[in-house]
Amino acid sequence: MAGTKPQRQSATHEDRSSFEPLSIAPNGLDAIDRKIVGLLQHDGRRAYGAMAEEIGLSEAAVRRRVQRMRDAGIMQIVAITDPLQLGYGREALIGIRVHGDVRLVADKIAAIDEANYVVMTAGSFDIIAEVIAEDDNNLVHLLNDSIRSIPGVTEVETFVYLKLAKQTYAWGTK
Repeated sequence: MAGTKPQRQSATHEDRSSFEPLSIAPNGLDAIDRKIVGLLQHDGRRAYGAMAEEIGLSEAAVRRRVQRMRDAGIMQIVAITDPLQLGYGREALIGIRVHGDVRLVADKIAAIDEANYVVMTAGSFDIIAEVIAEDDNNLVHLLNDSIRSIPGVTEVETFVYLKLAKQTYAWGTK
């Protein structure tokens, strides 16, 4: 038929109809997964069909791979927003020193809505957290009432962001 796309002549192992798990390389990704991640890092809304053509798989195979990586926590596909444009006037990084079980404190901080990034670290601080607040008054409330009040928190040092110089989420894959 004129104007229709030609059907693929040969099927790959990705085009099988069974739902058995795909094998994953020891580090979690194979070369095709890495290509998909790279394409989505450049454009998170890229169509499965467009990726399939570029990679040489079926659209269904790309969809399954993306879903598997999402289910495994390898990647998320989200809208990256500008907190200032959404009414959050203050962002800060908080260094936290802890006495006792760092994991328990990290879990409590991670449960705070304003905390968008929480990591346990080796170094001067036991925990580093990134937070957003509507303004300085909300940041003070967050620090005093939500973070310093957690049992085990012994010291808090706040690094208020003045100007964003760089932010990227497209660091590629190894």
